[in-house]
Amino acid sequence: MDWQAFWLSVRLSLLTSLILLVIGLPLAWWLSTTRFRWKFLIEAVVALPLILPPTVLGFYILTAISPNGALGSVWKDLFGSTLPFTFEGVLIASVLYSLPFAVQPFAAAIASVDRSIIESAWCEGAGRLRTMLQITLPLAAPGVIAGIVLSFAHTLGEFGVVMMVGGNLPGETRTISIAIYDNVQAMNYPAASQTSLILLGVSFTILVGVYGIQRKLGIWNR
Repeated sequence: MDWQAFWLSVRLSLLTSLILLVIGLPLAWWLSTTRFRWKFLIEAVVALPLILPPTVLGFYILTAISPNGALGSVWKDLFGSTLPFTFEGVLIASVLYSLPFAVQPFAAAIASVDRSIIESAWCEGAGRLRTMLQITLPLAAPGVIAGIVLSFAHTLGEFGVVMMVGGNLPGETRTISIAIYDNVQAMNYPAASQTSLILLGVSFTILVGVYGIQRKLGIWNR
């Protein structure tokens, strides 16, 4: 069992989920409330990682974060280092790859909140930000939790994007899915089986825990 790769994957998943919570909620709120005519184009861009092959997405991300790319050149000017084949580069790729798994549940949950409750809060003098933080988000909690869990679980097992952007550097970009692939390539099936079983158990435990908490708190309608 490659515990170094496992804990690196957990770290990557936690940071990705946290970043998606910060940037995904405002984006989801805008998508669920705006009347912008071309909103569907933004929705298509957000959902693109769902159907785009990971290697294709990874290639374009790698191009963008390369020293000559738009993002990579800015990063190099600011920090004096490059992004490809680093943990930071893999983190950026993971955020983009898991974006729809967070934004779509967020947006659906926010859109499901009864509009009359929001308008009543406005009539009582509550501003938009206060209404969102104190009313909309608590009522949309199931979707927010689902988005966080989905983005975490999706990042934990991702392979193609990580391989394209980060390669296979132990302690830096070697995730648990790459470790499984290496074990299979080396015909070390017992190690691959053990690692896969642990990953399966962790993923299942996370989902059971979240569903159990939601049911206990009565967050979801029965």
